[in-house]
Amino acid sequence: MLKIVINKEISSVCSKVLMEKTAHQAAKVEKKINGLVEINIVSEEVIKKLNKVYRGLSKVTDVLSFAWREEGVVNSEMLGQIYLCQAQIKRQAKSFSITVKEEMVRMLAHGLLHLVGHDHKLKPEADKMFALQEKIVAKSLN
Repeated sequence: MLKIVINKEISSVCSKVLMEKTAHQAAKVEKKINGLVEINIVSEEVIKKLNKVYRGLSKVTDVLSFAWREEGVVNSEMLGQIYLCQAQIKRQAKSFSITVKEEMVRMLAHGLLHLVGHDHKLKPEADKMFALQEKIVAKSLN
């Protein structure tokens, strides 16, 4: 069963209802998405600091995912944490000529897929992940 906790450091263009809908659509598309997921909407400063500490990259990014059950090390109800930087997502939405809400949904779906092991380092993995991501986005925005 999927449970969602949403923490907003800053106000979000994406409603709690839409974030929950996106997470539940993701769980229907990818059955491994279950348990407790913490979704955090954070500032550029926070995401930059997290990116530096955990990935060694001193720059703002759109989404970071931290899987708690990765490699079966932690036996927990917690699936993981997702951090979304709305300021970066706004910039991306503008460059793609789409709404911020659509890009927020996309990045949330992206983060959820990362929590259960999907990756986009290699083309076959990327193709699969992005196809699932877009399926989740389409279902969430309808």
